[in-house]
Amino acid sequence: MGYAGAMTPDSSELSGKLLIAMPGMGDPRFEKSVIYMCAHSGEGSMGLIVNKPAPGLKMNDLLKQLDIPRGDGSIGIGVHFGGPVEHGRGFVLHSGDYSTNDATMKVDDRFAMTATLDILQDMARGEGPKRRILALGYSGWGPGQLEDEIQRNGWLTCDASPEIVFARDDGAKWVAALKSLGIDPLLLSAEAGRA
Repeated sequence: MGYAGAMTPDSSELSGKLLIAMPGMGDPRFEKSVIYMCAHSGEGSMGLIVNKPAPGLKMNDLLKQLDIPRGDGSIGIGVHFGGPVEHGRGFVLHSGDYSTNDATMKVDDRFAMTATLDILQDMARGEGPKRRILALGYSGWGPGQLEDEIQRNGWLTCDASPEIVFARDDGAKWVAALKSLGIDPLLLSAEAGRA
């Protein structure tokens, strides 16, 4: 049974895509997760969960810890749980309108990722990217690991759209990503495909 975008992609096809966690994948940290894939190669994969806010944590809390002056740009910006790897390290997934020296990894024209203090300072001043997600930690896989999880129906893949990734309603992103593939989430079950 194959959905459009659910086939095992080759290495070059996953960067810039979304991973959508399937019900019953077995890892509660990723339940109903939507992950933006920042990088994927034969050496491994790295992505950021875009729909799981870190409860009670705001950008202003991080700025205070890092001794970065808080400005109007930091008001109300929440922090996301980007994944279980290096959860003390911050990453900003953002629109392609921002770049800082050699520290910004441009994924495509619409998305980039920066993991330096420069972007936090710019965001605090109200400068920086127009659209962004601030995340602590990331999701990572070793060589071949993600392809194996996709093959075992742990993940679906779809094209990433800024409308889904940067939407304000984190709780609606999983359903929106599934619907972008034409899949009704109510028809999915943890036992799908195991007849």
